[in-house]
Amino acid sequence: MATVAVIADADTWIEGNAVQQLHTTAALPHMRHVAGMPDLHAGRGYPVGAAFLSSHHFYPALIGNDIGCGMAFWQTDLSAHKAKPEKLARQLGNIDLPLDEGWQSRIDELLPQHPFQAALGTIGGGNHFAELQMVDTVYRADLLPAAFNADALQLLVHSGSRGLGQQILRRHIEQFGHHGLSSDSAAAHAYLAEHNAALDFARANRCLIAERMLARWHGDGTCLLDVHHNFLEHADINGTQGWLHRKGATPADCGAVIIPGSRGDFSYWVQPSADCSLSLNSLAHGAGRKWQRGECKGRLSHKYSVESLRRTALGSVVVCQDKALIYEEAPQAYKNIDSVIQAMLHAGLITLVARFKPVLTYKTSGNCGE
Repeated sequence: MATVAVIADADTWIEGNAVQQLHTTAALPHMRHVAGMPDLHAGRGYPVGAAFLSSHHFYPALIGNDIGCGMAFWQTDLSAHKAKPEKLARQLGNIDLPLDEGWQSRIDELLPQHPFQAALGTIGGGNHFAELQMVDTVYRADLLPAAFNADALQLLVHSGSRGLGQQILRRHIEQFGHHGLSSDSAAAHAYLAEHNAALDFARANRCLIAERMLARWHGDGTCLLDVHHNFLEHADINGTQGWLHRKGATPADCGAVIIPGSRGDFSYWVQPSADCSLSLNSLAHGAGRKWQRGECKGRLSHKYSVESLRRTALGSVVVCQDKALIYEEAPQAYKNIDSVIQAMLHAGLITLVARFKPVLTYKTSGNCGE
């Protein structure tokens, strides 16, 4: 069985089912090392918030159906001092529908003649979101990029490959089930080609979401970082070469990254440490779910109305017209982001650079889904 590491403090809350899934995955053939992040939680058969290193064989099912899901962080030129969440929400309006014809030339620049073009520029359902943020605390100004402006708003976009990734995984499972692929096989090469195309799609999608939102606000922006947290790559970790699967795990080997909390919590810009081999060169990708989706409404509806959940404890506004989703994605359904950050700090994996406060979070203006 593979070695198993869990990045957690004594008081880090991780459900037992998630840990069990981690150990079950570690028992897969060809698996060498498995690491759970402090945001680890149970998924559909496989844990979320984890990284897996296998040799000569990889498992597309571990990556899941949202290949390339990740975070893009943009510096905008919108004044933080003048930000009024309700006004920004009105100006933004509904961005659930496909981009109109006026965007076609920009779409063609990024992904010409793509069969899933209609999905570009849309956020999707589940835990995907786009959020305007403002600086709360700067810990290390020397580690921030030159384009960073603490007096303006930042925009965080969390989305992925939409229906494209779902189609790729479904086709793979129909052919091969959950057994995975020998990495030198024709099927493995075919999957990797589709996987890499989905990564390109996901990055283009986040870019178009940000540009679409900024256009509604008559603003401009610069992308400061864009990282995937559901993807597969060949890696060498402490001399062990193999296939690194990240499922809800932020890469720690590509520079600074953003780790968001729930929509009612802070987000952190962090600098990964030089050696993150303990966590398979990976970090948490967010706060991590505390409750299963199906139990959220029952736990919350007697305490909170739908309307009350559209304003957070930090004063930010949430745009979410899907009544089921607003309970499923309530801040209370997630772990406290500070507990996740503290576990990584104590493990020596990160340096804090800045903390951001939510201003406006967009989920959906209607019923959303894939």
